[in-house]
Amino acid sequence: MSLSSLKHALRHVIAVFLLLAFPLGLWAQDAQTAGAQPPSSSPQQSSSQALPPAPSSHQHAFVVEDYSKPKRAFPNVLAPYTTRDVPAPDLTNTPRIEQLMRDGKIYLSMDDAVSLALENNLDIGIARYNLNIADTEILRAKGGAENFFGVNTGIVQNTPGGGVGGLSGSVGSGPGGTSAAAGGIGAGTNGLVSTTLGIGPQITSFDPVLSATLQEDHFSGLSSSAFSGAPVLKQNTGTYNFQYLQGLHSGTDLSVGFSNSRTTTNSTFSSLSPLITPSFRFQLKQHLLQGFGFLPNTRIIQITKNNREITDVAFRLQIITTTDQIENLYWNLVYAYENVRVQQEALAFAQKTLSDTQKQVQIGTLAPIESVRAQNTVATDQQNLVQAQTNLDLQQLLMKNALSRTLQDPALANAEVIPTTTMALPQQEPVIPTEDLVNEALQHRAELAQSRIDLQNREISEKALRNVLLPILDLFAYYGGSGLAGTQNPANLCVNQSLQQQQSGFCAGPNPSFGGQTVIPAAGSNSYSSSLSDLVNSTAPDKGVGFTLNIPIRNRQAQALQVRGELEYRQAQMRLQQIENQVRIEVRNAQFSVTQNRASVQAAQAAVELGHQSLEAEQKKFRLGASTGTSVLNYQSQLATAQSQLVSAEAAYEKAQIELDRSTGLLLEHAGIVMDDAVRGEVRHMPKIPYVAPRQDVNSVVSPSTQTSQPAPPPQ
Repeated sequence: MSLSSLKHALRHVIAVFLLLAFPLGLWAQDAQTAGAQPPSSSPQQSSSQALPPAPSSHQHAFVVEDYSKPKRAFPNVLAPYTTRDVPAPDLTNTPRIEQLMRDGKIYLSMDDAVSLALENNLDIGIARYNLNIADTEILRAKGGAENFFGVNTGIVQNTPGGGVGGLSGSVGSGPGGTSAAAGGIGAGTNGLVSTTLGIGPQITSFDPVLSATLQEDHFSGLSSSAFSGAPVLKQNTGTYNFQYLQGLHSGTDLSVGFSNSRTTTNSTFSSLSPLITPSFRFQLKQHLLQGFGFLPNTRIIQITKNNREITDVAFRLQIITTTDQIENLYWNLVYAYENVRVQQEALAFAQKTLSDTQKQVQIGTLAPIESVRAQNTVATDQQNLVQAQTNLDLQQLLMKNALSRTLQDPALANAEVIPTTTMALPQQEPVIPTEDLVNEALQHRAELAQSRIDLQNREISEKALRNVLLPILDLFAYYGGSGLAGTQNPANLCVNQSLQQQQSGFCAGPNPSFGGQTVIPAAGSNSYSSSLSDLVNSTAPDKGVGFTLNIPIRNRQAQALQVRGELEYRQAQMRLQQIENQVRIEVRNAQFSVTQNRASVQAAQAAVELGHQSLEAEQKKFRLGASTGTSVLNYQSQLATAQSQLVSAEAAYEKAQIELDRSTGLLLEHAGIVMDDAVRGEVRHMPKIPYVAPRQDVNSVVSPSTQTSQPAPPPQ
């Protein structure tokens, strides 16, 4: 057989083997994935994985892609080996900000503020990447990874201003303003230990592994034995070996090996040159004790899918937290805006009173000391106004930072933010039983959903660790065959050998030294295609079945892992109960806060009314000459303080309502926020924030397009 014919046949064998190997591996992987038990879905799971990519016209929208699915190997077999580029983050602001800006001012309603935060807030933008990161964990697990990196389910809160967090007053304690992930790996969070999460029996790669060894060897050596067949032995060997390996979800390992070698030599003792020796071996190995079944082998897949659900819930919690923060920031801005108005009115009144007092001092009806006192009041009011204005400037800066990706645009950086929404208190506070609020919180709080899914992960790990206690007992069976091909070695023919070599009797063909007696040439002088048939027609079979047993004496490592996993599971159960208790307290505390702040608003309203009446009475006395300007200014100062306290009390009441919605887990539902919009970063459904009303004093300068209707407060 010529070398060119051999290479041609070898190319055909490789092509057929590749065509058979890839579909077999992919079919086995898909079939086992379908047969494996899927993890239970959480009611909090987002539909973000099924979202189509955002339209190309919306360049600011976040492109949602399911990275848990690999690149298809067909029709492009090289696709799995190419990179997947992730688009760079868009750091420009969405057009919504420009639509709200007129004459160098941003006219901002509460609904607009929440919408801008969903589109531009960097905390949400950072957390949004966690969804895709969790997808990559699923992809690794489907390929047969034995561990996982974990996902960050903490809350990103690097936007300054606006406190959130219920009783603790803070959210996140990890690096970068995040808390450690409940679905992660390592030290865990809130005192929980997660070191055994995902540990279990060894997993063979679920992705088919095709390996090949192609080698050409040229050997020349001086003879050291009479049986070497030549004074200088020359031998050329070509090796062409292929192997296919894959693990199945049931704990079965499949391997197929195909070996092929071609040898040419000048040895007179070798009957065939070239000598071709193909061989084939198919083997199945099944774990019978440790590693048996779907759960130990698919534990990482189930845990990463659960972690994806945890990430969805965590992103929902991120939206809740940021929305809470934005609403608090907005009420801080409203308070600062109203406080400036109050201080301006107080200063204007003090300046008018000073002018009137100076006139009366000039005509001699008041002592000069009254003018000095009035000047002191004006100076104090000027100081209060400066403080109020600088606080307003700070609140405007905090708001613009929270609602934009960048402040590099000078127009945006220097723009004033005018709130077009003000507080709206219901005429009568709805009376809702506390237990009803607590039940709502137990059903909707994201922290509880995370903890419950985390318990499922720990239960999966606990079962896998029990399996590790078992000895290793594997059943294996194999079938193979070998073939032989080649042509008669010319150096082995008697006619081509010396008389001495002929007399040795190791040559083939007519031997003159033995009277012309013919020696039959070596068997196996057939074609390469015939030798391939011999691999499977039982001409030279190699088959067998057997067991391997591995028993670790005392088994202390596995015992320690199993007990540790059990302890971590029990610890997580207690943590779930602790979170439930904390939720109950937060709901009650939020309800108390609403009641208390409602009473504070009513008291502040009464104080303002008293201040107005007291000031009017004192002004009448002043006009009749029965009072002094100092006394009038004192009453005006009391009125200004009462008005400022009223605005502060109303803002505190609004924040208490926000905290009640957050503590019950209904903030997004009451605000009308659609999670799909939050995932894309493109608001197509405007939020409707309750307990707010449009400001009447800015309606004349605000276009209808920027005003948003405010709904009646929904039931808690």
